[in-house]
Amino acid sequence: MGGPPPGIKLIRSLSGTEWSLSTYRYFVLVLTFIAYACYHASRKPTSIVKSVLDPEPATVGASQPWPIGNLFIRGEGLASNMTRLQDKGWPPFNGEDGTAKLGEIDVAFLSCYSLGMYVAGHLGDRLDLRLFLSTGMIGSGIFVALTGMGYFWNIHVFGFYLVTQMMAGLFQATGWPSVVAVIGNWFGKRKRGLIMGIWNAHTSVGNISGSLLAASVLEYGWGWSFILPGALIFLGGILVYLFLAAYPEDVGLPCPRVWNSGIRPQTGPKDEEPQKQKRDAIEAETSTIRQVGSEDRGIAVGLVEACLIPGVIPFAMCLFFSKLVAYTFLYWLPFYLTQTAIGGEFISVKSAGNLSTLFDVGGIVGGILAGYISDKLNARATTAAGFMYAAIPALLLYRSYGSISKSTNIALMMIAGLFVNGPYALITTAVSADLGTHSSLRGNSRALATVTAIIDGTGSVGAALGPLLTGFLSTKGWDLVFLMLVLGAFVAGLLLTNLVCAEFREKSCIQKPPTDGSTEQRTRGHASEPLLGEETR
Repeated sequence: MGGPPPGIKLIRSLSGTEWSLSTYRYFVLVLTFIAYACYHASRKPTSIVKSVLDPEPATVGASQPWPIGNLFIRGEGLASNMTRLQDKGWPPFNGEDGTAKLGEIDVAFLSCYSLGMYVAGHLGDRLDLRLFLSTGMIGSGIFVALTGMGYFWNIHVFGFYLVTQMMAGLFQATGWPSVVAVIGNWFGKRKRGLIMGIWNAHTSVGNISGSLLAASVLEYGWGWSFILPGALIFLGGILVYLFLAAYPEDVGLPCPRVWNSGIRPQTGPKDEEPQKQKRDAIEAETSTIRQVGSEDRGIAVGLVEACLIPGVIPFAMCLFFSKLVAYTFLYWLPFYLTQTAIGGEFISVKSAGNLSTLFDVGGIVGGILAGYISDKLNARATTAAGFMYAAIPALLLYRSYGSISKSTNIALMMIAGLFVNGPYALITTAVSADLGTHSSLRGNSRALATVTAIIDGTGSVGAALGPLLTGFLSTKGWDLVFLMLVLGAFVAGLLLTNLVCAEFREKSCIQKPPTDGSTEQRTRGHASEPLLGEETR
């Protein structure tokens, strides 16, 4: 602990040069992007194989390839073993309670994920994040692959799949608190919404790649749909262990509290002596930091103390309902597509898996747009609430008109993905990082993982509830499922009302002409906050 990762040591020795701060930042962004994309890719197989484990005769129909060549195929064009599975399903998921059992599998995974999140966040602020993250990725890969091995070992015991998914959920809980904490360690607050909105595309990229990867091998047996994503995240864990510098101090750079302390080396004819003293102070603190490495970042914040940070509880509860909506699509959209006639035709399981990725394409745009708007307005709560309210008509339009034609379904699906995933992406990235470095913490950097875990852990409880309720409600009609989603989006926006009002009050105070100079001073202080990457200028 406290030193550079083995891979960076090797690169240093071979190149003989030291990387700049900007290079390290770009490298950390790319590596954490890959890491969490692997996490989400390993969660998609369950949704892809649902229609194979619990088939419905109505889902087998002809569908011409559209709209991207042979990416979408005829239902009868699958291999013979796939046809057999569609006819018979896979015990114990092909009985009358098969859909409910699939819902129980989802809720078991997400319950362990959400409960494990609180523990993972607490540990993430106390352990080396590189080792913690790589261990979680490798463990996730093993148990995801074990679920797929049930196909090859011909296992029909419900408990086996329940246990493997529960263990996978526990290991998956290590991911989000860790990657957000790493990003928070390396980046300042200004333009954080846009930077993290772009970076958060890993969620949708992971969902898309996981869907395509699982669907591409589905015809060879559904077990491969788990084994390949499991192998992907396993290899990603090794990559993280070798190359991720979780803290700037680990590679000999000063920690964020030095960058953000307002003491930055400058040159100029004025006040030369004070500037020299500041430079000496920075060098002394940097020297001390380099000696202690990543082992001295303050006392880790407890769960209760983190919950008392202003804004944590409202955003956590908002994310509860936001993830309820988002994860219902994540786990049930492919199944919904196979059960719904689009343009008068039913599509195959593989086509449904491919088509569902377009929801995440809209999610990528939504995450970036929400981050950009929240930076421009300097209003995270207003942006998140606005997107959640806009998601309501988008969901209703998709349910009402998505079956008209395939092109209509694609357009409405992407619009729904934009508004559903936008606030979800904003809260789990920029908002969590902002609150994890809140001014009330007095520069303590060991709260990032804990705050992130509280927010995303609470959200993950909603993520578990949504798919569980969908498993039961879908048997009575999909209109009830969409009613649940609309109510969830409305409540999510409503929970941010106080924060939205506070942001409007703050904006009105800033826009009023100064009377005693205090407002002018506050405005100047806000405008002078250093932009991302300016700390070393």
